[in-house]
Amino acid sequence: MTQKGFYIDTTRCAGCRTCSVACKDLKNTPAGMNFRRVTEFEGGGWQKNWDGTWRQDVFAYYISISCNECSDPACVKVCPTHAHHKRAEDGLVVIDQEKCIGCGACAKACPYGAPQLDQAIGKMRKCDGCVDRTSRGLQPVCVESCPERAIEFGDIDMLRKKHGECAEIAPLPSASLTKPNLVIKPCRTAKPVGFKGGTAHKF
Repeated sequence: MTQKGFYIDTTRCAGCRTCSVACKDLKNTPAGMNFRRVTEFEGGGWQKNWDGTWRQDVFAYYISISCNECSDPACVKVCPTHAHHKRAEDGLVVIDQEKCIGCGACAKACPYGAPQLDQAIGKMRKCDGCVDRTSRGLQPVCVESCPERAIEFGDIDMLRKKHGECAEIAPLPSASLTKPNLVIKPCRTAKPVGFKGGTAHKF
């Protein structure tokens, strides 16, 4: 199986949310439901030095996150009807709408908040890696739409070879929880997982 995944370059992401809007338009999601979300993480302040001068450690950066096509997906493990499953051909985590009962167990289990309840149909929905596009050799719409080229999609082994192994920065959860197929290029001010001195704003 070729495992697909995403690369996110936080040195390029400007927080414009074009990826989120393009996804929302393609997937026709209702108000409040975004499969790809951009989180702003900011913090720091001004500190007075011993000599009366001031210094600052202010930081802010953006990270675009959706389903991370995890190798150990929490949503798959807790789904009582086996609606959540990994595709054998590309490792994408998808939901069988015929089997989904909208119980929300997946949403509670996923540390990235990927599965969301579509109240109009009573089913769980989430990013599926634009499987209808990628199965035809196209790129996910978030990748195609990003004006800064901050998102890549492809064979995770190739992405890791090209960009490294980092898969976690604050405010994301530890990669050890679900083994996400995600590579992140941290910006200069990126903070480690578990960093408590910042505030996350999700859009």
